[in-house]
Amino acid sequence: MNDVERIRKILRDALQLGARADSLSGSSRLLGGIPEFDSMAVVSIIGMIEEEYGFVVDDDEMSADVFETLDSLATFVAAKAAR
Repeated sequence: MNDVERIRKILRDALQLGARADSLSGSSRLLGGIPEFDSMAVVSIIGMIEEEYGFVVDDDEMSADVFETLDSLATFVAAKAAR
């Protein structure tokens, strides 16, 4: 399972998207594109990513750019995991 698939699963679970998560592509907008994706969801998603990948995300690493699309989130996660 690649990073995009792993993150899609996290989004499915955190946002309770069900089958709607299957239609998310790399270019799918997250913030502003998914009604369930709000500030509280960000906290939950970050926690699930930290657990899944075994790293900690610092507050200063978070920005709206990271959560713009599924690809931007996957790119952030891959870079963080490579450290």
